[in-house]
Amino acid sequence: MVTVFITGGTGYMGRQLIPELLQRGYAVRALVRRGSEGKLPPGCEVVVGDALDGATYAARVQGCSVFVHLVGVAHPSPAKGKAFREIDLVSAKAAIAAAKQASVEHFVYLSIAQPAPIMKTYLEVRAEGEKMLRESGMNATFLRPWYVLGPGHRWPYTLIPLYWVFSKIPATRAGANRLGLVTLGQMTQELVRSVTSPAQGIRVVEVPGIRDESNRG
Repeated sequence: MVTVFITGGTGYMGRQLIPELLQRGYAVRALVRRGSEGKLPPGCEVVVGDALDGATYAARVQGCSVFVHLVGVAHPSPAKGKAFREIDLVSAKAAIAAAKQASVEHFVYLSIAQPAPIMKTYLEVRAEGEKMLRESGMNATFLRPWYVLGPGHRWPYTLIPLYWVFSKIPATRAGANRLGLVTLGQMTQELVRSVTSPAQGIRVVEVPGIRDESNRG
């Protein structure tokens, strides 16, 4: 049985991903803060620790083939630059080090579409995470959504007509595709695919790939 270690398992995407993996017969270990154990679904192995301190959970990564890192500041905005560096970046460093130490075969990293005209610090932090993974020598998949539509994350629906217009104009088509919107369902299925079909080397999945149902079995 393949064992998957997940950070951010009680978050926006983790809550959707874990049941999907359990249904497919994967063993799942999920990192949670003390007091949040009950937020994980039955069948998931609970790992209590601190996502910012790899020493609190590194031993439990041993024996895992895949590491999925979903920790990040909720509802990112340009005003949260300090938090991106203190949470997103620090947690990524801890996760990559723990996975490397445990000889994890495949690391799945939630990144962001790039380049982009806003969210400079967020982009820098996620790009630094990608760089650390490239330097680690591990096989890795970088998922690069821009905005994931779902419960509590619906305001960009009002922008869909603009995206349609920009996608028809040659000068703006590439940017509209790269910075397009994806749904939580699409993102969940792409995370599942990343686990079930591990990368050899580095695989980068941009917005069009996340939307492409033909990529999935």
